[in-house]
Amino acid sequence: MTDAKRWLLPDGVEEILPAEAYKLESLRRQLLDLYESWGYQLVITPLIEFLDSLLVGSSHDLDLHTFKITDQLSGRMMGIRADITPQAARIDAHRLNRESPVRLCYADSVLHTKPRGIMTSRVPIRIGAELYGHSGEACDIELICLMHETLRALEIGDIHIVLGHVGIFRSLVNEAKLDSETEQSLFEAVQRKAYDEIDEVLQASVSDSKLRDMLRKLSRLSGDEKTLEEAITAFSAAPESVKTELQELVAIVEGVKQRIPDIVLCFDLCELRGYEYHTGIVFAAYTPKYGRAVSKGGRYDHIGEVFGRARPASGFDSDLKVLAKLSAKTFKQKAGIIAPNLKDAELQESINKLRGEGEIVIVNFTDAPLDEKAQLEMNCDRQLILKEGAWVVEAL
Repeated sequence: MTDAKRWLLPDGVEEILPAEAYKLESLRRQLLDLYESWGYQLVITPLIEFLDSLLVGSSHDLDLHTFKITDQLSGRMMGIRADITPQAARIDAHRLNRESPVRLCYADSVLHTKPRGIMTSRVPIRIGAELYGHSGEACDIELICLMHETLRALEIGDIHIVLGHVGIFRSLVNEAKLDSETEQSLFEAVQRKAYDEIDEVLQASVSDSKLRDMLRKLSRLSGDEKTLEEAITAFSAAPESVKTELQELVAIVEGVKQRIPDIVLCFDLCELRGYEYHTGIVFAAYTPKYGRAVSKGGRYDHIGEVFGRARPASGFDSDLKVLAKLSAKTFKQKAGIIAPNLKDAELQESINKLRGEGEIVIVNFTDAPLDEKAQLEMNCDRQLILKEGAWVVEAL
């Protein structure tokens, strides 16, 4: 029996039809050109590779989102990439092996075992930029500005950039000398913003009242730009390691605002996304039109260590499919020219010339002229006809 539903696709997997594909490709080219103008070089990474290198420096969450298969040649476990950042880090550390800062960008599909959110694709197109080899604030400032420019170039309005710093939480936890189990419990409570649970863990585990109060305040520090001022006051008597992390955040904010005076910045100092591998600032972009971050990034300095070079690193990425849905830009593919299907050398020469000039020329395989419906479906508004011994283009 023939299966009548062979056209059905798995949940979270979709086909991209011509109009949407044209917009996606136009946006992809625009962003890659933007990144190139900032000095970021395009890399294309393998869709599949050995699992032990694919998951380097990544979180447990990414491990769960990665499809695993067995390589029939070697018998080793392989993974279908769910993220491109570890691959870009390997290229910097192992293949390029440069001493100066390296700027890389990419735009390619990844695969997730399950959607990361409601109405999200399991086959997102990740587009992003990574900068390796510079540990100063200038690197993070550039990437935050480039992320903002990415969204502005696509005419995605009402953007809020939310900044955090995982180093502040990590430094306070180290000062409090929490064991790994307690740290994990506190981490999970902070992620959920479960304030009562946070207070219970702190009361039971942190004997130093000043450190306990700082960790409690940190879990509540989120909001507009006044939040940073509140943090500076709250941690005025904090250990030097905490002050250093906070001063770094202040310097990054000043640098970003100097380059983009009208940028809208918010803060969430208890944002611990990527806590397992992020080492400093984390940042994300939000818009009221979408319930999740439309782009996110941060610093992850140790990701290249397993490849032999633990270079400083920072970067961001986005799902191009999400950006396309939110973008106010419109792309109308230009109309084509209908040409007859004749064995005529001069006709073929005219067709080749038009195509070389960037025109779309579609050969009509039927002898009859195209009706209005066919013209609309093929998106043609002109025709190539023989007139006074020469092939000329005229409106339909």
